[in-house]
Amino acid sequence: MPSLREKPKTRCVMQKYNDEARKPGSDAKTGDKPDASAFPVPDPAEFGRNLMMALSQSQRLVTEFLARNKDPRDLAPIDPMNVAGALMELGTRLIGNPKQALDAHFRLWKDYWSLWESTVRRLSGEEVEPVIKPLPGDKRFKAAEWQEYAVFDFIKQSYLLTSRWLHNTVQEVDGLDAKTRKKLDFFTKQFADAISPSNFALTNPEVLKETLRSNGENLVRGLGNLLEDLERGKGKLTIAQTDFDKFEIGRNIALSPGKVVFQNELMQLIQYMPATDEVYERPLLIFPPWINKYYILDLRPENSFVRWMTQQGYTVFVASWVNPDKRLAEKTFEDYMNEGIYAAIDAVEKATGVKDPNTIGYCIGGTLLGATLAHMAAHKRNRVQSATFFAAQIDFTEAGDLQVFIDEEQLERLEQQMQEAGGYLEGSAMAQTFNMLRSNDLIWSFVVNNYLMGREPVPFDLLYWNADATRMPHRMHLFYLRECYMRNSLAKGEMVLGDTKLDLSKVKVPIFLQSSRDDHIAPMASVYKATKLFGGPVNFIVAGSGHIAGVINHPAAKKYQHWTNAHMPATLDQWWKSAKETPGSWWPMWEEWLRERSGEKVKARVPGDLGLSVVEDAPGSYVKMK
Repeated sequence: MPSLREKPKTRCVMQKYNDEARKPGSDAKTGDKPDASAFPVPDPAEFGRNLMMALSQSQRLVTEFLARNKDPRDLAPIDPMNVAGALMELGTRLIGNPKQALDAHFRLWKDYWSLWESTVRRLSGEEVEPVIKPLPGDKRFKAAEWQEYAVFDFIKQSYLLTSRWLHNTVQEVDGLDAKTRKKLDFFTKQFADAISPSNFALTNPEVLKETLRSNGENLVRGLGNLLEDLERGKGKLTIAQTDFDKFEIGRNIALSPGKVVFQNELMQLIQYMPATDEVYERPLLIFPPWINKYYILDLRPENSFVRWMTQQGYTVFVASWVNPDKRLAEKTFEDYMNEGIYAAIDAVEKATGVKDPNTIGYCIGGTLLGATLAHMAAHKRNRVQSATFFAAQIDFTEAGDLQVFIDEEQLERLEQQMQEAGGYLEGSAMAQTFNMLRSNDLIWSFVVNNYLMGREPVPFDLLYWNADATRMPHRMHLFYLRECYMRNSLAKGEMVLGDTKLDLSKVKVPIFLQSSRDDHIAPMASVYKATKLFGGPVNFIVAGSGHIAGVINHPAAKKYQHWTNAHMPATLDQWWKSAKETPGSWWPMWEEWLRERSGEKVKARVPGDLGLSVVEDAPGSYVKMK
């Protein structure tokens, strides 16, 4: 066995990489070319000590994991989503069509040959175009070393070719039903993301360089970070996406001044202090999703939707949902309607004297609001003046990749899991599901940063909120998943709440539908389908960015853009053809729409000055429940 002090082999490999980047004809650009110390030679003694420390940390990690997972029930099932069944069907289809399988393998071989030929030409001094490039927005290969060094460029391109081939093969196999194909495509992408060379120390030039530069200290720090994440997750890996110690609700996030003026088992109602001497007569009542906490609408003063609306002269109320435990396990979707939306509207009337506020429903809060509007219409209750939907789905036929997680087999397993937990779904389970929808950004980038580079995650309020997930009562959650995602009963007019069949065509109040172009949770095509469901006037817009940034886009930021179209043709594709693009936030144009439905100006209202007493200061106690 060679001594740790022996350098020649390491020096040979690293020097080859450095020399290749300096060769005439390489892809290195002036000023961007790595210097000779890009891959430094580590100190053998220090490197050895750190490797021993890393080994010790690894042993502790395994011991910690086994100690916290003694009971086999603590471990997740091997295949809870029945991916194996879908893969078996794929294999059966390929075996039954050998020509298609051979054609697919020939295409992959041809791609590899083109890459090998390109690499040989590059090493001989030619300037060559890459055979394949990362897709726009793929941040994994941004570092110069992925381009400057032929070995890493070859690794990167061979991975991209394989990833593309896997996707195309799944898409082209004959005989798969749409649901199986979608599941295979999703989990093929998860597999491809997981095996990316950027996720491994020896094939990621940034990690390799840092390992040599720091004599392996990054790996020691990374294993320490991994242990902390296991301890925080009580034996389950909960990857830290931000520095949790840097944020506190009510200290540096959720700061808009207000008071809790009503509460019941399911929610606290916050009324915010006015920012103007006069306000519009009709208040604004907001129902956020209960999958996450309401303060996405009030992260910081400079991007707070709540604060901006009070500055425009509105009396703003927000429902702050409870973080339910086993005491509330039997709460239903109907309970969220009665104790959430109806109770909040009644409280707003007592606080302002107005019985029909303007309303907003965000994500699942919008789905509930839509169902409640149909319930009101059936009983001829005129309790809402208008309804705005932020990234909310009413028709779930094109509900995106979340559908992959929802079939009867998976829901039966989910029900069992919730019953074993005491009647609810842990918030971390929902957070993990949403993270998988953008695994490169929300999982693997942090694996590289935290565990391979050994860095602390940067403080980021949005990711703090993203990790601050809430639990789901099992009856409500299973009803939502089955009735909306599986049966699409609300859009079909088949959902029943309170012995009332819901018919959205009877809803005549003005509707404003906001969607986001890159939304992976409520795809814009899915949101658009609601334009054909309501019986009254409907507006629809598309905002730039995704499920969060597309909604929370303060005008002062001057970011993104939005598209509008007064016409509502049959499909979103037709809508796009004549849509008008406008730079910047969509908030001002929506506020003009809302203003027309908000009445005259009246003296500003102070929380607690009419029919409701102050319970406590905003942000309230429910939002702080863990």
